[in-house]
Amino acid sequence: MCVLAVENDPHPPSTPGSVMRGLRILSAALLAAALAACESIAGSGDDAPLARLPRPLTASEEALVGASNQFAFGLLREASRADSSSNVFLSPLSASMALGMTMNGARGPTFEGMRSTLGFGAMQPAEINASYRSLIDLLLGLDRGVDMRLANSIWVHRTFPLHDAFVQSSLQSFDARVATLDFSDPASVGSINAWVEQSTNGKIKKIMDRIDPRLVMYLINAVYFKGTWTQQFDPKRTAERPFRRADGRELRVQMMHLPKAKVRALETPDVQIVDLPYGREAFSMTLLLPPRGRDLETWAGAITDAQWQGWTGQLRETELDVYLPRFRLEYEQILNGTLKALGMETAFHEQAADFSGMSPLGADLYIDEVKQKTFLEVNEQGTEAAAVTSVGMGPTSLPPSFMADRPFMLVIRERLSGTILFVGLIGAPPSA
Repeated sequence: MCVLAVENDPHPPSTPGSVMRGLRILSAALLAAALAACESIAGSGDDAPLARLPRPLTASEEALVGASNQFAFGLLREASRADSSSNVFLSPLSASMALGMTMNGARGPTFEGMRSTLGFGAMQPAEINASYRSLIDLLLGLDRGVDMRLANSIWVHRTFPLHDAFVQSSLQSFDARVATLDFSDPASVGSINAWVEQSTNGKIKKIMDRIDPRLVMYLINAVYFKGTWTQQFDPKRTAERPFRRADGRELRVQMMHLPKAKVRALETPDVQIVDLPYGREAFSMTLLLPPRGRDLETWAGAITDAQWQGWTGQLRETELDVYLPRFRLEYEQILNGTLKALGMETAFHEQAADFSGMSPLGADLYIDEVKQKTFLEVNEQGTEAAAVTSVGMGPTSLPPSFMADRPFMLVIRERLSGTILFVGLIGAPPSA
């Protein structure tokens, strides 16, 4: 969600029309691959596992996915440093989309800082927008066995003008709803929150309690994911077991058990990994355990995209018992400090920020707040996850089992392209 305000009295609005089409990563060439994937899936007539994309990714596409995933690990690292709670759960995909919509209106050093933080290197705006568009098509059309939804919206105060070019670029790249509201009317809060609840299938009820009277615009992204395990856990095997926290205290959790699971896994001196697929196996939850005695936050903070690619590239099919807590959590964090630490300082600076590509009044805008809310439930049937991101702007050889009975990291990803949807550190799983 982007929230905008101006230092001067706003002029009568230019009609925003409908806006935005959204998501992130990959390059424009992947659009053809995604469309081909949809045709292949639609015409297959079965539920056979998806083993590959219709064609290999190009070198530039691979580099782009890598840059995006590096943003994911950086976001997790800085967010966990800023939060002393046991559990952190974020959607880098949702953060990227909300910030990507905002970046369409950024200029000069503001644009460059946002582009660098999001991992786009030297790519130009048209190529970046094409990347968002192509990844949307890839993710939404890849696996009919998974419910994957992406939604974007722009809510504009009735007196705030937008540049037509900003509206059009948003329309072409982000599939979003646009509505003009009277922000002085308390009912506007209900309208925005109703969209959030609908877009997350009821898992996130609201993103705001009130509209700050300074603000003139909200850009909101929502991601919803629901996947059924390819190999489901039998609820009869779920039993209470101990989970040892980092501080040595013991929790009693409902531990699910999947015996003799056929999974892709890896064990090295640095990590133990198991990959649990959903549906037709394009999407999966990758669980990572650090070596015993290692602090999860410190260990996870040192992971690079190169190391991640090396680990996932070494996963091999095997059979082992899998133990995973059944849990449900809701999470919220203000990401201002996290994004500044990753290189996005200028966009938050009252005097230095430049969003003149967004509005005739955009030179007086800066990012005031970036907030993300997430939801995650893991049970015997599968996983349900949701995220809403708001960007508020104001003026100026394996062991016999994998036992997640201590703090662990999880990644929900689209396995074939490598795109990361959600990342989290689970230090004390709440009851489901």
